[in-house]
Amino acid sequence: MKLLDGKVALITGAARGIGKSIALKFAEQGANIAFTDLSIDENAENTIKEIEAMGVKVKGYASNAADFNETKQVVDQINSDFGRIDILVNNAGITRDGLLMRMSEQQFDLVINVNLKSAFNFIHACTPIMMRQKGGSIINMSSVVGVSGNAGQVNYSASKAGMIGMAKSVAKELGSRGVRANCVAPGFIITEMTHQLSDQVKEEWAKQIPLRRGGTPEDVANVCTFLASDLSSYVTGQVIHCCGGMNM
Repeated sequence: MKLLDGKVALITGAARGIGKSIALKFAEQGANIAFTDLSIDENAENTIKEIEAMGVKVKGYASNAADFNETKQVVDQINSDFGRIDILVNNAGITRDGLLMRMSEQQFDLVINVNLKSAFNFIHACTPIMMRQKGGSIINMSSVVGVSGNAGQVNYSASKAGMIGMAKSVAKELGSRGVRANCVAPGFIITEMTHQLSDQVKEEWAKQIPLRRGGTPEDVANVCTFLASDLSSYVTGQVIHCCGGMNM
């Protein structure tokens, strides 16, 4: 028996990176996978093929997660295609870093809309389905900077802190209906974006981490698998740091 047998997982922004790793790990544990991204491009098609090879149902959907009405439509379509939604992972996110005094209103608004408003959109659309099912697990992908803040990331930090407050509020509102909501706060994770950093910068990062290494997307996916599964049936309203001890 696999941890997620028979469950349907909806993951936003899963064509690549951490979102893709979560989708693959969930599929490995028996979940059927619906995922969204801005477009179903070559990366998304490759993700679909990899998941199909695991013998579960998978479908990708082109969707702008920051658009409220578009989100409602895509969630209704996923519910129709799969028959239920047991797990929601709000992973879609972007950065537009810059010092506060130089940050434009557009840079701030864009990050808040894509990272935070998208989570509201999907939670708003999915919770009626989960409430009817009398159960569900919502996972918001936050960040260590949503807890500690970070210079040059006022917009990103605010969006990730907002996702924590949102999950805690949802946990209190919907706990009586069997719906759980938690956050994962990754630290320095080795992805395509971090590969662009110099070795010196990565070494400096590692020195700040008690485990002396950056995390992998699979490290984050493992934490999400715990929160998605019945192993965490008495865990809600929590923030689990996946950061090698970087934030304590």
